Amino acid sequence: MKDVKSQLNETVNTVTEDNAPTNKTRRKVLKGAAVATAAAASSGLVTGFPMIWAQNIKNITLRQFGTGVSNLNAIADQCKEDLGFNLQLTSLDSDSVTQRAVTQPNSYDIADIEYWICKKVFPSKVLQPLDITRLKNFDKISPLFINGQLTPDTPIAQGTAPHKVGFVSSKDDTQFAAEPTNWMTLIPTIYNADTLGIRPDLTGREITSWADIMDPAFKGKASILNIPSIGIMDAAMICEAMGVVTYADKGNMTRDEIDKTMAVLIEAKNQGQFRAFWKSFDESVNLMASGEVIIQSMWSPAVAAVRSRGIPCTYQPLKEGYRAWGGGLGLASHLSGLELDAAYEYIDWYLSGWVGAYLNRQGYYSAAPETSKAYMTQNEWDFWIEGKPSAANIMSPTGQLMEKAGAVRDGGSYWDRMGKVACWNSVMNENKYMIRKWNEFIVS
Repeated sequence: MKDVKSQLNETVNTVTEDNAPTNKTRRKVLKGAAVATAAAASSGLVTGFPMIWAQNIKNITLRQFGTGVSNLNAIADQCKEDLGFNLQLTSLDSDSVTQRAVTQPNSYDIADIEYWICKKVFPSKVLQPLDITRLKNFDKISPLFINGQLTPDTPIAQGTAPHKVGFVSSKDDTQFAAEPTNWMTLIPTIYNADTLGIRPDLTGREITSWADIMDPAFKGKASILNIPSIGIMDAAMICEAMGVVTYADKGNMTRDEIDKTMAVLIEAKNQGQFRAFWKSFDESVNLMASGEVIIQSMWSPAVAAVRSRGIPCTYQPLKEGYRAWGGGLGLASHLSGLELDAAYEYIDWYLSGWVGAYLNRQGYYSAAPETSKAYMTQNEWDFWIEGKPSAANIMSPTGQLMEKAGAVRDGGSYWDRMGKVACWNSVMNENKYMIRKWNEFIVS
């Protein structure tokens, strides 16, 4: 006889023949399962079995914090609808996320953090390793997060690639494992391949390289982001493309490499190349939409936000490849009992498709692409994942027009974009030195 949770897991993920999700929600199934279990227990057929946690699920609130990229109210609302418990979200900037994760571990239950942040956070023991055997959707996760390769022929990119900090050897370990194990530091959820955003109506020529941001023709019209651990990776892509710095590993620079990189940036700044150094999503959108900046570091949804105003903006594929980033959900060390069960249920739900489709529609990628397909129309899947021309208008998750029929996603398909990642956001051995030098550059 199958246990209640097995029946629950099988029922929840059934889909109709046309790939539309059924109307059964986890919440309804949980309630039914709880009633069935209670009846079985009272009949004497089940002994020594604890009261199913679903009976008390409505009383649970999980506190999650992270950046605004994925701490979205729509996800909390759908979590309540499907799972029956509350998700309390707090959005912070990347530096504040790192600080809170380490210094306030009792203030959260779930940490929604990027993998380069995980490298800073996990060794402090504020997070507990996740048991992958408790997740039925684990085998749906992209291999990028398991072995670092999208396909067997894809080279492993430099930097803090997620698989390098994705596993530990045991539930009590804080040292990252060299090979996949049954214990993950984070369960991956979201990622993307980042590049330069441009105003094609104002650049006056084709943009093909990261080095183009340093073209004197764009003096006073260029910008890079001011988040040191991310900005330094963009700077490395620029310097390498210019041919002025050669790195053994862009994601783990030596002090000499850092010095050379900063010298290039400081010289460009002193010559007036940069209009601004942005930190927030809104800043980057406003700089580009106003025309103050015509080439800059950007994030995919920011490009979409500029386009939504009827202003041309392109997320430009570049010959040197992309800088990638990825994030996931980690469990606070203090979580146990009912709350821990709920957290595992939530993380498995996160991988089951609805959230992945929501993130895909914003220009990000789901860590479990296969499950998200069932929650997207064929046209959405073709545009966002396959890189095909859209057969109809492409709408945002909130119903706003993002692309008109016939549009093709910048950079093409999922495999074209994520298969051309040159480096991942990173934390270097010389991180403190790098941050000090970066801050000197900003104030120079």
